[in-house]
Amino acid sequence: PDGSTIQLGFGGLGNAIGHMLYGKKNLGMHTEVVTPSVTELVKAGVIDCSKKNFYPGKIVTGFAVGTKQFYEDLNRNELFEFKEVHWVNQPENIAKNDSMISINNTLMLDLTGQAASESIGTKQYSGTGGQVNFNQGAKMSRNGKRILALASTYTEKDGTVKSKILPTLPEGSVVTTSRNELEFIVTEYGVVDIALDSLSVRAKKLISIAHPQFRDELTFKAKKYNWI
Repeated sequence: PDGSTIQLGFGGLGNAIGHMLYGKKNLGMHTEVVTPSVTELVKAGVIDCSKKNFYPGKIVTGFAVGTKQFYEDLNRNELFEFKEVHWVNQPENIAKNDSMISINNTLMLDLTGQAASESIGTKQYSGTGGQVNFNQGAKMSRNGKRILALASTYTEKDGTVKSKILPTLPEGSVVTTSRNELEFIVTEYGVVDIALDSLSVRAKKLISIAHPQFRDELTFKAKKYNWI
């Protein structure tokens, strides 16, 4: 919503989401990391932090990753307030922002809503980062929202297309965000709110935003496990 304070996760998806926000107004930002989409949104007048109630008029962040032009845009820019990451990521500090919207990505989800954002099986891809912190902070924020985004599929080196929404996570997968902490889940096929839903309801909702190619298989497995 216009006037919200947002957090964008690290990586290509978070940066891409930033570039889709040009129609918004008066956004603020409290985030672990800033990337080039942030300074572009500042230039466009989308992020001005004018509605923030915690550090009003400031983008609060811990570090920046981007291009040479991005760093030049940041240099001596008084809109940006850099703090130590442990302070930026404190859920209590995050929650002081009203209408805090956390937007993060994950590697895969199971039908119960567990999010594996660090590993696929025992193969480590990333770290926890601030995902859990910002999810908790947005949950405690007045009018806050928690959004987890993922592409519905991925393609292996041999060209095989596989679903990122699975009946169960591969053995050894690290669960980053528990199924009890998720709210909005987004793929290219839609958005569902699974907060407080029963296992049966959330399984049906997650199947509805999986790639159509895999929905029958997911439904079959969910019925086999007596989840639906």
